[in-house]
Amino acid sequence: MKEITGKSFDEERALYASSDISLKECRFEGIADGESALKESRNISADKCFFDLRYPFWHVKGLDISGSHMTERCRAAIWYSEDIRIKNTKMHGIKALRECRNVEIEDCSIVSPEFGWSVSGIKMRDSSCESEYFLMRSSDVEFSGVSFKGKYSFQYVENAVFTNCVFDTKDAFWHAKNVVVRDSVVKGEYLAWYSGNILFENCEITGTQPFCYCKGLKLINCTMEGCDLAFEKSEAEADIRSSVASIKNPYKGTIRVYSAGEIIMDDPAAAGVIEVTG
Repeated sequence: MKEITGKSFDEERALYASSDISLKECRFEGIADGESALKESRNISADKCFFDLRYPFWHVKGLDISGSHMTERCRAAIWYSEDIRIKNTKMHGIKALRECRNVEIEDCSIVSPEFGWSVSGIKMRDSSCESEYFLMRSSDVEFSGVSFKGKYSFQYVENAVFTNCVFDTKDAFWHAKNVVVRDSVVKGEYLAWYSGNILFENCEITGTQPFCYCKGLKLINCTMEGCDLAFEKSEAEADIRSSVASIKNPYKGTIRVYSAGEIIMDDPAAAGVIEVTG
């Protein structure tokens, strides 16, 4: 690979359609305020680089970023790209990742509204994230050791596994399909409404009105705190080791709970079974 070290670039499409380039300690900033520095490039490595301009990595195949910083001005940094590895990097611009395939993210700081829309094949571990509408419509997702804070996360996600994560969010997993959440903490309101085939195992769940209008919902060895009006109009098989504030009109399945503050069954169509085990 051709190495470029310690250079600065600010012009439009500065390295357009490049291939086999290793960038080290380079800076993409300056008065020319150019966009799309590495658009349509192939086999690009960026180590300890600074990105302060828009759209640097569009339509890139083969991208390795490490120890770098994408500022708030580096908006929509990585779109329509594939085979991406990002490590120990700050991704702080809006819409930093979208419409990409085969992405690996490790030990990163992500502060990016509308991050990760329509991404296929994304693995993330040991990272922190702040966003709104996080990972919407993405598929084939694998997270481990990820902390997230923000609203409207994982909506319409399909085929996903989350392990040892902490999510502080609301309206999470709406319309999600084929999802597993294990050994995790999930805080927020209106969890997993309209979802299908979603499993929570060994999880701590907090927040009002979770699990409404679900199909194929399973909870194994979970605790729930501050969860009122739970399971309304849902098909659920649940094993809950704690008290639940209130359970309302589950449509199908069996909910085993240590205790319930209130059980509301005022819908004639609600045929779910609630077993109090405490």
